Amino acid sequence: QVQLVESGGGLVQPGGSLRLSCAASGTIFNLNTMAWYRQISGKQRELVASITSYGRINYDDSVKGRFTVSRDNTKKMVLLQMNSLKPEDTAVYYCKLDNTSPFGKTTYWGQGTQVTVSS
Repeated sequence: QVQLVESGGGLVQPGGSLRLSCAASGTIFNLNTMAWYRQISGKQRELVASITSYGRINYDDSVKGRFTVSRDNTKKMVLLQMNSLKPEDTAVYYCKLDNTSPFGKTTYWGQGTQVTVSS
């Protein structure tokens, strides 16, 4: 069984920075994608950034140039460095893992971490 635990959220002023971490436990297969999503209350969860096990990266247009996603496969971690934060970045941020085995793909979610950008 895979578990994902996020950390690093909090309150930051506009223009500030935060780094989110997501640590995975359990069996992670060689073919996988780790991603960060965010959700504002009452709205759908949306993709922020994703990174595959072979290093392909994708960002939502709203965070390009401000956020950087990276991963450490030996530590089973994915990181999200968030710079130049804006009030509209305020949301609960979730870590997601798509774990692909010979039998198919299984998706896991973390519990979420709150990011609040406010003066």
